[in-house]
Amino acid sequence: MEQKEIIPELFVVGAGPGDPDLITVKAYKILQTAGAVLYDNLANKQLLDLTPENCDHVYVGKQPYGAYTPQEDINAMIKHFAFSRGRVVRLKGGDPFIFGRGFEEILYAREHGIKTHYIPGVTSMQASGLGDIPLTHRAVSEGIWAITGTKKDGTLSADLKLAMQSNTTVVIYMGMKQIPVISAAYVDAGKGDTPAAIIQHASLPQQKSAKGKVKDLAALAESKQLTYPALIIIGPVVQLAP
Repeated sequence: MEQKEIIPELFVVGAGPGDPDLITVKAYKILQTAGAVLYDNLANKQLLDLTPENCDHVYVGKQPYGAYTPQEDINAMIKHFAFSRGRVVRLKGGDPFIFGRGFEEILYAREHGIKTHYIPGVTSMQASGLGDIPLTHRAVSEGIWAITGTKKDGTLSADLKLAMQSNTTVVIYMGMKQIPVISAAYVDAGKGDTPAAIIQHASLPQQKSAKGKVKDLAALAESKQLTYPALIIIGPVVQLAP
């Protein structure tokens, strides 16, 4: 029997905020043809059930502030599986191009002669609507400012102080460890009473949340036992729902 030619290619795929039903139709179809799936900590494991029986499943995730697979190792696996299995799906929680290093992996694959594809995903902040928090609302918020709470050096983005000056909704990813810094920044600017919310496990059955004022974020997290993975949303949109 003639052996099928292996065509190395990488699909960087957004797994959505958690609920497996929130992936795109295109992602659904690609998973059904994967030779290998490299999936992260926030990708719902139920999505692996869509893959063929002979598909390799490799966990390359990162526990928040804990153990993780080095990016160099992930890159090496992308190359290995692309040339040995053909179609590699890099399955990332949310959207791979929003604080997900998805484009870094695409550039690496291209440098090694691997054809690349990007399939967007529903980013976790879009699931805020499931908790009655729209990201924008006419006459209340003029836009969205998405900020990472943990830069490569572990510090909070300096963009927060710029965002505080605008009439926008501020969404902070990976910011639970920085709650004291976030609250202090708003209090120092005289904006400690700005409405704020924390949403953990957005879109999943175990979703939990709390609403209050930005100056009280630490107390809110403690009272509802909220931890990562979670989003912090700050702005008047938080209090629109009755």
